[in-house]
Amino acid sequence: MTLKALIFDVDGTLAATEELHRRAFNQMFADYDLDWHWDQTLYRRLLGVTGGKERIASYLNEIGYPADGGLRGQIPEMHAKKTGYYAGYVTSGALELRPGVVRLMREAVAENIAIAIATTTSIANVRALLDTNFPTDLVEALKIIGAGDMVENKKPAPDVYKLVVEKLTVEPGECLAFEDSRNGLLSAISAGIPTLITPDTYTDDHDFTGAISVASDLGEPGAPYSYISGQGEGHEFVSIAMLKEFQV
Repeated sequence: MTLKALIFDVDGTLAATEELHRRAFNQMFADYDLDWHWDQTLYRRLLGVTGGKERIASYLNEIGYPADGGLRGQIPEMHAKKTGYYAGYVTSGALELRPGVVRLMREAVAENIAIAIATTTSIANVRALLDTNFPTDLVEALKIIGAGDMVENKKPAPDVYKLVVEKLTVEPGECLAFEDSRNGLLSAISAGIPTLITPDTYTDDHDFTGAISVASDLGEPGAPYSYISGQGEGHEFVSIAMLKEFQV
């Protein structure tokens, strides 16, 4: 394929962030004297709703919270507090990037292939991850960051990917998206972008029909990824050369 840009999701794709998000939600609930606790099983299901504010609203609906209840008006404030806790976890060094992320991004930059981000999470969450976990050269190389609060509709709608492609001034078919979830996959392919999936522990049971490739991670020399489906079988790690061989 002709490759002009790599577009990365954030949560679950660049790093296994979802457990920290879950902890941050629970810490925030305690501040409001709520006896809610989102365990891993519940949170796995709640991740079917993209966006933290939307996830809180969905949970209120699920537990039968009144439509005119006071907490509904506090959702933005609650989410902001949760975001602060999450950022604190990240900046404390509680995260590591998933295998192959930095290597592949640097390969792309070396070959004049743009790197960008398309996520439903907030800019604050993205910045916390970038500032703590990414080398400065890659942060500077990122052409576009498209976040959930920049578009009307979050994933699985294609809005954020369309925004990023438009700002990159490339064609969707000249990009490759990297995702970890079904909603992310639907968002990217709805925007016309071929998508490589690296499932996270919270999304490893999702349906990835339509992905160009599914692998355990991006792999590293000497630490190969586990091939799951689609194109890419027989490789040790995801490289620019491998991606250019993909048939779209």
